[in-house]
Amino acid sequence: MSEIKKFQVTFDCAEPERLARFWCEVLGYVMPPPPEGFTTWDDFNRTLPLEKQGSWFSCSDPSGVGPRLYFQRVPEGKVVKNRVHLDVRVGTGLVGDERLAALEAECARLVALGATHVQTLYADEENESCIPMLDIEGNEFCID
Repeated sequence: MSEIKKFQVTFDCAEPERLARFWCEVLGYVMPPPPEGFTTWDDFNRTLPLEKQGSWFSCSDPSGVGPRLYFQRVPEGKVVKNRVHLDVRVGTGLVGDERLAALEAECARLVALGATHVQTLYADEENESCIPMLDIEGNEFCID
């Protein structure tokens, strides 16, 4: 059996720090401290060439369990649907109206952070309810 590997999820984006801060709020993640010798990330960024300033940012699960998220600035905008997306698991173990209420409450919280509610998919014979959404740069994710 092979060894389990740690991994990070990388987002191509326009505004790395802004998107990282959004996902910190969504997931309860934290931003790393600035590099040694710098009081703030702004202080660090000012030492870089202009084209490199703010070109990346990251955040991580404070418990160390979840993957690190890395955000890198790219020149092109998002054009098509994501091939991979995150599912934010807020309804695990819940069913029916209780699950839907938990999903709707989280949806309202995330909309207040700048996310977009795409639609609510209601439970049927095979699937429980979930809510597809867009983050602040239009990347798809689901609350389930």
